[in-house]
Formats: sequence, structure tokens, C-alpha cells
Amino acid sequence: MQFLQQPFAWYIAGPLIAMNLFLLLYFGQRFGLSTSMKTTCAALGAGKNVPFFKYDWKKESWLLVYVLGSVIGGFIAFHFLNAGAPVIVSEKTTVALQHLNIVANQSFEPAEIFSIQNLFTLKGIFILILGGFLIGFGTRWANGCTSGHAISGLSDFQLPSLVAVIGFFIGGLVMTHLLIPILFR
Repeated sequence: MQFLQQPFAWYIAGPLIAMNLFLLLYFGQRFGLSTSMKTTCAALGAGKNVPFFKYDWKKESWLLVYVLGSVIGGFIAFHFLNAGAPVIVSEKTTVALQHLNIVANQSFEPAEIFSIQNLFTLKGIFILILGGFLIGFGTRWANGCTSGHAISGLSDFQLPSLVAVIGFFIGGLVMTHLLIPILFR
């Protein structure tokens, strides 16, 4: 049990991700969590009003089971396999976050960004609305999310996935070095 309560080293986690990917490729499937949202909307009847969701979602119903298993697995891992160790953040990152008035090493989600109190501030609404729009728009424009392009698309040598992943990294760098300092100083 103690083995499962520790973070997996790269030489364990990497092959597990690769094995998952190879199984998906073997069965002719592609990995991407944003597709599950499209499938969920189509399954709930959104195709009646929006042509984008009018397709045979049952061909992708396996993805809904996959996502449900991921959510259940995450719940089990957090609640039953969590050793209670604090989140470890490098000293350099801790100092950089302190300059932005964000306290590191408390939890996975810094309260300065994700608390209920900050939700109803101008900054919180700006982050949620603009961030949500940009993520949704970017996912749709790139025809997939970061996990789908970076894990499935790159391993399948797809040029559009390479372009999308480069765009994701550029967007992350712009957010980290330009926008977050403006929002949190």
C-alpha cells in the first residue's frame, strides 16, 4: 500500500501511459477528454438544437466509460491512496509565487485563485469567464485538448497535433510570464 501512496517515478508512470496509449491505438481509438464533452452533449440531446452535436455518439460511448473510470480512479486515489503529504513545490517556484501574493505548498489549488471568496471578485470573474472562453474556444479551434494532442496526436505523428502543442506551450508561457503577473500583483 505504501508503494501506491507515493508519486510514481517517470520510469513507472511513462510506460503506464504508453501502455494505455498502445491499447487505445490497437483498438482503433484516440485519446482526448474534450471529445467526451462533445459526446456527453450529444448523448443528452444537444443535437436537436445544435447541428454540431448531431452525430452518432454511440460510437464514442466507450469514451464516456473511460472518463467515468478516470473520475472514479481519481477519487479513489485522492481519498484512499493519499498519504497526506504536502504538495511539494520547488524553492524557486515558491519564491516566484510569493512575489505574486500566492502561497505555495498548501494544496493543489492555491486559495488565491480557486477560493469561493475570490470567485465573486472582479479578478475571479475575469479569470473564470475569459479563461473558460479561451480554453473552450482553443479546444474547439484546435480540434482537441492538450491531452488528446500531446499524448495521442504526437505519438501518432500528426502535424496538426504538433502545431497545437506548440500553441499550447506558447499560450502557457504568455499566461505564466505576462498575464498572471498582471492579475496577481
